[in-house]
Amino acid sequence: MTAFPFLISLAFCYFAGIALYRLFFHPLHKFPGPVLAAITDWYEVYYNLVLGGEFVAEIERLHKLHGPVIRVGPNTLHFNDRRAYHDIYSNGTTLIKEPQFYRAIMPHAPESSFSFSDPQQSKNRRSLLAPSFSRQAVMKLEYTIQNKIDQLVTLLEEHYNSAESGVKLSIAYRCLTTDLITEYCFANSADTLSDPNFTHPIALETQNIVKRMWIQIYFPFIFLFVARIPQELILWLFPKFITLMDVKARFEQQIDSFISNPEDLVIAEHETIYHHLLEPKDPELRPSRTSLVHEAFLLVAAGSDTVGHACTVGTYFALQSHSIHRRLVEELREAWPDKDRPLSFIALEKLPYLSAFVKEAIRLSIGTLHPTPRVVGDETPEIAGLKIPPGTIVGMSTYFMLMNPEVFRDPYTFNPDRWLVEGTSEMMLDFVPFSKGPRQCVGLNLAWSELYLIFGNIFRKLDLSLVGETAEVDLNLGKVSDYFVPFWEKSQYKAYVKQVYN
Repeated sequence: MTAFPFLISLAFCYFAGIALYRLFFHPLHKFPGPVLAAITDWYEVYYNLVLGGEFVAEIERLHKLHGPVIRVGPNTLHFNDRRAYHDIYSNGTTLIKEPQFYRAIMPHAPESSFSFSDPQQSKNRRSLLAPSFSRQAVMKLEYTIQNKIDQLVTLLEEHYNSAESGVKLSIAYRCLTTDLITEYCFANSADTLSDPNFTHPIALETQNIVKRMWIQIYFPFIFLFVARIPQELILWLFPKFITLMDVKARFEQQIDSFISNPEDLVIAEHETIYHHLLEPKDPELRPSRTSLVHEAFLLVAAGSDTVGHACTVGTYFALQSHSIHRRLVEELREAWPDKDRPLSFIALEKLPYLSAFVKEAIRLSIGTLHPTPRVVGDETPEIAGLKIPPGTIVGMSTYFMLMNPEVFRDPYTFNPDRWLVEGTSEMMLDFVPFSKGPRQCVGLNLAWSELYLIFGNIFRKLDLSLVGETAEVDLNLGKVSDYFVPFWEKSQYKAYVKQVYN
């Protein structure tokens, strides 16, 4: 009996000692921030997991109290300084990804390029993926994008042509982008658009992955445990996991086919990512079978979420504003007199107002809100004029760049006109939806092409209208916390095809 109080006292002394060290002797002890944040990482866990993703809102509050650099964890600093963003990400060759965060956010794909912390390993994988996502490669496969958009347009025309049949465009766009990325990358579309009700399980499950993000980050062992138990038991415990398993089996089947029969690459409908991943110039760079499956998971998750999200945001604001909608339609009709003949991405990106609209949709959709952490190295130069101790975790949310009122005037207003003035170089420098530097999104050329083609076709070929009470939904966001309920939950607005333009 006497041993138990002793153990309790020992544990108390241990944790008290850690707390005192972190508060008064840790290399970051002079940086301002909450006492609890300095003592424990559970400060972040509380705001994200318990309060549903409010950590960046708390960070914003702390920056207003303490200035441009704050301590948000025992070994973590967050910046609100545009110089810091470029020091960390644009010029961050001496900073590496914080391994635990990136493995946790994609626990089902630990051997994907997203999870690589080693700069050389990441560079090698990017060298294999980059040819598939170059501007030239995207234009070569533009017809695959157009075919899927045509399929969505037809579905909306045929099934959603009255207020009573209004459709949630957020899920319709997610189905479209899921089909786009799977067809483009694998010449093997998921065909989620085959369901006119937009309830295909693959599209719905990619949405659920986003919902589970905080559990994945803070309790990755749960998913590691699930990965090790028999499949039958997984499906008994978590029946909805059957969709992920079906997708995995689909990837594995295609990859095994290409590995066993390399000639299948030659007869594939069009070039896929496997043409470069399986036949690299340096054979030592060829990924393992497991890594190929994990890379496929990553591409589908990233490619279906961000573009679909931007389309949802842009379409809502266009339908909410008569002026924006009218100018968009008028420009498209003038440049595209015969809507039955496709207009290319190259032609669409030359349209000034459409280009401004696309940029504003991307800016306000804020693809990655949570800070993406980096670890300071021994050779890391100053960050925003400060010498940061090696081993420190640093980061800056893209929210603070894209919503910086000093660069983007009245940042919470959806205003394409901000991009039509002279001298937008400062805005473009801080326009970081795809990040910057050596780790920026490898698929940005594809994303730009998809957005131009989707918005161009939707607003040239269809006359959409918001349905009923949803027309009054207030999505003119005024503070960061508005973003923490994922926008696809806020924006479950419905729209219908009012008429088809001539």
